[in-house]
Amino acid sequence: MKAEFDFESIKNKTIEQLKAGKPLLGKDGAFAPPLLESILNAALEGEMDAHLTEEERQLGNRRNGKMQKQVQTPLGEVTVSTPRDRNSSFEPQFIKKRETILAEGVADRIIGLYALGNSTREISDWMEENLGNRVSAETISSITDRVLPEIKAWRSRTLDAVYPIVWMDAIHYKVTDERGCAVTRAIYNVLGVDKEGHKDLLGMYISKNEGANFWLNVLTDLQNRGVHDILIACVDGLKGFPDAIQSVFPNTTVQLCIVHQIRNSIKYVGSKHQKEFLKDLKRVYGAVSKEAAETELFNLNEKWGEKYPIVIKSWEDNWEKLTEYFQFTSDIRRMIYTTNTVEGYHRQIRKVTKNKGVFPNDTALEKLVYLAYRNIRKKWTMPLANWGAIAQQLAIKFGDRFKLL
Repeated sequence: MKAEFDFESIKNKTIEQLKAGKPLLGKDGAFAPPLLESILNAALEGEMDAHLTEEERQLGNRRNGKMQKQVQTPLGEVTVSTPRDRNSSFEPQFIKKRETILAEGVADRIIGLYALGNSTREISDWMEENLGNRVSAETISSITDRVLPEIKAWRSRTLDAVYPIVWMDAIHYKVTDERGCAVTRAIYNVLGVDKEGHKDLLGMYISKNEGANFWLNVLTDLQNRGVHDILIACVDGLKGFPDAIQSVFPNTTVQLCIVHQIRNSIKYVGSKHQKEFLKDLKRVYGAVSKEAAETELFNLNEKWGEKYPIVIKSWEDNWEKLTEYFQFTSDIRRMIYTTNTVEGYHRQIRKVTKNKGVFPNDTALEKLVYLAYRNIRKKWTMPLANWGAIAQQLAIKFGDRFKLL
């Protein structure tokens, strides 16, 4: 940085760019780094002058050189020289100690790029193209850490007392543990619909693996945050999951995902029989009533029971939880017979995280997934389709447990 501000140079460059029709702002503009750098350093000098009062000087405090650092601004990178004092009591406010991003807009842009799944290299490329220099991975990580207090507050926010429908499922990622090994992490997601029909993520929890015991902790957290009742919970076929739900919310109707059950069934059916078996199985879960479905299950057993007894037994063992949807109207059936709603949310998250092979730690995983969710929820502004009619049906079915607003 020059010892003195070169006014003549700035003036000549300004005239030249004006005549050429070029912008005066931006990383190459005449009003960009040199002028801004001079203003910032003058402000810091003024702060030091104000700090070194007569009283301070009588105590022996004096100037003690300067410390240079690079600061990112919307107009590009500038070098600022922060004055120091002998007593180290000077606390600059215009550009604080360790502050390397002057404008929140720059930090917000970095966080926005990170939330879209851009790598640190891609973000650094953007910084170089738009602001004139590259940024280290450590700096980007530090900037994105600004979202951590927001995540903490979001995780502990108070929830509604009643949720008509909730879908629960886990999504899995690889994370580097403290030994440097790639291990699996499960993110437990609870996606709910409130009484106005608006969808939102009630909670996101990271654990080493998926299991009913951890889901019990998740459900207890929901209860502690104000949830008193869940009318219908849609889950996959994880062993012990329905019991975990009903131990916390005993009146909840638990519907096992039909699609998961079908996937698990077809794994045990020979490839030459799969097409025919699926056609017969569709008569079971596609029946008009539970009684009709039971008749079709009997027919399925008569035809395939000897060849595939494990498959038939699985349907019989889980029958009550697989057929809860039959007690509802067709509008509600379509919403609860599968966990597709939360799986659709997971697909949107994976669009952002697909380029991440292994996350460096749990915090990095949590930050990116939360930021991706924050972008997704911007689209959740309207109630679910036909919610008015669905709400009426739920009110009739559950009475006082679901009161229309």
